[in-house]
Amino acid sequence: MSAELIGLAGALIATGLFAGLIAGLFGIGGGVVMVPAFYFVLGALGYDDGPRMHMAVGTSLAVIVATSLRSVSAHARHKAVDFQILKTWTPWIVAGALIGGYVADVIPGRGLTGLFGVVALLLSAQFFFGRPDWQLAEKMPGGAARAGLGAMIGGLSSLLGIGGGVFGVTLMTLCGKSIRQAVATAAGFGVAIGVPGALGFILWGWDEPGRTPTALGYVDGLGFLILAASAFFVAPIGARLAHSMPEKLLRRLFALGLIATAVSLLREAAVGG
Repeated sequence: MSAELIGLAGALIATGLFAGLIAGLFGIGGGVVMVPAFYFVLGALGYDDGPRMHMAVGTSLAVIVATSLRSVSAHARHKAVDFQILKTWTPWIVAGALIGGYVADVIPGRGLTGLFGVVALLLSAQFFFGRPDWQLAEKMPGGAARAGLGAMIGGLSSLLGIGGGVFGVTLMTLCGKSIRQAVATAAGFGVAIGVPGALGFILWGWDEPGRTPTALGYVDGLGFLILAASAFFVAPIGARLAHSMPEKLLRRLFALGLIATAVSLLREAAVGG
């Protein structure tokens, strides 16, 4: 194995372990952690600014398929998944994810980096100031509102390489769903986003230069295997740690971490990486 692959593998193991720990600790999909971590790892290994954010997003989407399938099947055994929501929202989420994958291909790397930074700032505000008892409606919207919101969740999540858990859980709790049912059902959103999103990133990045030697399009094969395996084994440790710390403190610590990540990414976008 070449020195380049050894260095990439070592960095990916560390990234996956950290992403799995944070995902278990804070109860969110690992994409929020994996994308910026993999982005900075690729930069440290000398990869150009152009394709590296696209590769971080595409690889994260592929990992999310595996982790979301595991999560939704576990929640289904406890009868916590609202399959009616998945049935009626999935087509719109898939459509949005396909559009998001196409849009990501035409956005320059710096633009995609800046977009992730802005959304990370918004998410940090939700984690810092959000309250679980906020509610705007008694049930999930239907008709045109469902189509628009579903496509927006799928499109933004595909663009950013995240599973839709943050968006989905926030929407469902605001519409009267319990946090437990919202988390369980949003895990299914991750599959609906990850499959078309990852396939799109493979297709649109197939002939792009400057990718890793194990890449399929914008999805790094070695990265997928290591990140998925690392997150799989470490997430339960984070979940156990979460029970030993106050929830409010956890959320605010994570919000501060997101702010630091967002500032770093916005600086990268501004100065050109």
